[in-house]
Amino acid sequence: MTAIKELGKIEKVAIRDIWPSEPENFTPWLIENESMALLSEALGLDLENPQREAPVGRFSLDVRAREAGTRRPVVIENQFGQADHKHLGQLLTYAAGYDAKVVVWIAERFHDEHRAALDLLNSRTETDTQFFGVRIEAWKIDGSRPAPRFDVVAAPNSWTKNASTLRGKQYMGFFQPLVDTLRDDHKFTTRTNATGSSAESFSASHSGLSYKSSFIAPRGSRHRVELFIERGDKALNEETFDKLHEQKQDIKSALGESHNWDWQRETEGRACRISIVREGGIDDEDKHDEIRKWMVDNLLKFKQVFGPRLAELAEQGIL
Repeated sequence: MTAIKELGKIEKVAIRDIWPSEPENFTPWLIENESMALLSEALGLDLENPQREAPVGRFSLDVRAREAGTRRPVVIENQFGQADHKHLGQLLTYAAGYDAKVVVWIAERFHDEHRAALDLLNSRTETDTQFFGVRIEAWKIDGSRPAPRFDVVAAPNSWTKNASTLRGKQYMGFFQPLVDTLRDDHKFTTRTNATGSSAESFSASHSGLSYKSSFIAPRGSRHRVELFIERGDKALNEETFDKLHEQKQDIKSALGESHNWDWQRETEGRACRISIVREGGIDDEDKHDEIRKWMVDNLLKFKQVFGPRLAELAEQGIL
C-alpha cells in the first residue's frame, strides 16, 4: 500500500485582510486583466474593457464592462459583507441605466432570498439577459499567499432561457460541443455555455474584434467562420479592415486559397467582416460532426493567422 504524503491544511482568509476597502482596494484590483480573467472564467463569459465608477444619474456603478464578441453591456456591483436589499436595488438601477444584458452582483455572503430574487429575474427576463450572484472568497494552504476565488451561487439556466424554441434547441445542441471543445481542448475561450442562437462569438483579444462561427441565410443553409470587426465606430472599423485587406493575399495563402472568401467592408450596419463560407445548414443533422470540426479547425486557424497581425496593428496604435 502506497503511503499517503502529508497533506496541507486549507484556511479561509478574511476578505478585508487582503482588500481593506471595497471601493478603494477591491474594485481597482478587479478591473486588472488577470483579475477580470478570473471572474470571466467563473462566469463562463469573456469580459473586456472594464471601466471603474461609471456614472448612472446621481449614482456610480462599480464596474462597467462588456462581453467580448457579442458586445453585450455588463454591469458589476461589488459588496463586502452580507448581500442586502439596498445593493439589489442599486444593481437593478445600474442595469436599467446601461440597458445591461449581463448583471453581476459580487458579495461575501448571499441569503437564500437574494439568490431566489436573482433566479426569479433570470426566469422572467428575455433570453439574452443574465443575472449572476458571485461570492468572493480567499483561501491559503499552510501559510501560502492567499488566493482569490469567485464562487457563482446564482446563474441563469442557459438551456431553459436560450433553447425555448425548437430552432434554439437545434443551435444549442450543435454549438455546445463546439464551445466545450474550444475551451477544454484548445484554451480558445473561457466560456461555459453556448447561447442557443445561430452564431457564437469568441474574443479576439482586442476590444471590438471577435472570431465567430455561424449558420447564415437562407434559413441557416450555409455556415461560416469570420473575423468580425465592430469597434463602435464605422471609420475605425473600416481602418482596421483596410489594414488587413492590404495583406489579403498573404492571409488567403496562410488560410487556404480554396476557401470561398467573403471580404465585407460594409455590412448591413457599420461592422466589417472577413469570412470563409460553405454550404451546409443546421437542418443537415447528418453533417453536424463534420461542420463542427470544420468550424473548430478554422477558428483555430483564424486565431493563428489574424492574431499576430492584430497584435501588430495594436503596436502601431491602430487598435
